[in-house]
Amino acid sequence: MASIAEYYAGKNVLITGATGFMGKVLVEKLLRSCPEVKALYLLVRPKAGQSMQQRVSDMMTCKLFDRVREDNPDFHQKIIPISSELMQPGLAISPEDVEKLTGCIDVVFHCAATIRFDEPLKHALQLNVIATQQLVSLAKQMHHLEAFIHISTAYANCNRKHIDEVIYPPPVEPKKLIESLEWMDDGIVRDITPRLIGDRPNTYTYTKALAEFVVQQEQDKLNIAIIRPSIVGASWQEPFPGWIDNFNGPSGVFIAAGKGILRTMRANNDAVADLIPVDMVINLTLAAGWYTAVHRPKSAVVYNCTTGGINPFHWGEIGRYIHHVMSSFKRNPLEQAFRRPNANITSNYLINQYWILVSHKFPALIYDLFLRLSGQKPQMMRIFNRLHKAISLLEYFSSQDWEWNSENMNMLMSQLTPEDRKTFNFDVRQLNWPEYIENYCIGTKKYVLNEDMSDIPAARQHLRKLRNIRYTFNTLLVVFIWRVFIARSQMARNIWYFVVSLCFKFLSYFRASSTITN
Repeated sequence: MASIAEYYAGKNVLITGATGFMGKVLVEKLLRSCPEVKALYLLVRPKAGQSMQQRVSDMMTCKLFDRVREDNPDFHQKIIPISSELMQPGLAISPEDVEKLTGCIDVVFHCAATIRFDEPLKHALQLNVIATQQLVSLAKQMHHLEAFIHISTAYANCNRKHIDEVIYPPPVEPKKLIESLEWMDDGIVRDITPRLIGDRPNTYTYTKALAEFVVQQEQDKLNIAIIRPSIVGASWQEPFPGWIDNFNGPSGVFIAAGKGILRTMRANNDAVADLIPVDMVINLTLAAGWYTAVHRPKSAVVYNCTTGGINPFHWGEIGRYIHHVMSSFKRNPLEQAFRRPNANITSNYLINQYWILVSHKFPALIYDLFLRLSGQKPQMMRIFNRLHKAISLLEYFSSQDWEWNSENMNMLMSQLTPEDRKTFNFDVRQLNWPEYIENYCIGTKKYVLNEDMSDIPAARQHLRKLRNIRYTFNTLLVVFIWRVFIARSQMARNIWYFVVSLCFKFLSYFRASSTITN
């Protein structure tokens, strides 16, 4: 049987969502580990005044492609952008491009989707379901198509506690829902959305479940695999540790903590934080493409791409690692931090609300007051409100636990040759969480915030300045409390002196014990 790289040699591959986080890593890995691939056709839309060619050119100058650039400076010649728009009928692909794609494409990777949790239902339905329908329709016209790989999410069925590698019945018939919503205005759709999505937390998980069903309906006409990654994070090893390009999920949490903005977060300590490195997801995706094309399963094969059932990592451990994370950010601080990094995870709602008030809102009000007095526009309360909204959207996933079956992922691994297991490694048992989290934090500094590691001495100096400000503020606060509350009351003074004397006696005893021990 051909190896994975040998299979992709000479193949034409179509990729949607190629300019997104996972899409970029997929493009890079194909070019680097399958260098004989013939061409990568990328469906791209113009955006923010940039043409599709400009967007692809900008993507290829990204640091992510440095290793590919070293091996093959002309790698861009294998990239063929195709103008497309997921919101338009027929994906807005021109007749000429349709003819070209249907005549040459061998494998399709469908990565495009909206991953916003609060996306309006109509918009999420168009991007995640209708666009998938139209891509499947195009795929059925492809004369040489050998595999259709759809990227879903492990949380598509989050209304279940145990999730097998099967496609569950959809909450509603997609075609009927689409027809029903066509005549409704946005206000009506917004009002009925909570009842439609039922026990799912958002429109993202709801529409991804519908999209799985849409793909499954064509399993007798196409060779299909569905990849369900959990929370996709920074790269583990490839093309280098810690690569990340967005603020989504853990990235935003780590950055907010490193900037000293996030001080508290609510999560269930016993729940599994099912984080999966992006390079492992892409390695599994490419291996699934190979297996689907070579073995041609009779029905769609689902791969739950998760870590919780094999190498679990709990939110409580993140709480312990937060101190490790904070130490990392103190050694390699982010530039212009708001406060010194110091965050805590708690499962108690009231404690979390208390720290939000004391450590988030109160400092934000003081800082905004300072900005107003200095003639600047207040901004910290707005930043904190956005942070709280983002974290509240994550609370559903950080406060619950799921069990994912991963038999198909294990089966696929057993099908790989020893060489392919190294080149396309998705064995989550090898993941060392402390090392991975540290690389993740450094990656947010280098690749998301684009901060230069040579500026670390200045950033450390800024942290020392913040420490001195904190000590000064605490000292003034103690003096104020003394003058206002303690100095005016004999009883308060007596209590104060009693507490101080107890502390002094404890320190004296501790010193004496240490001396005797030595």
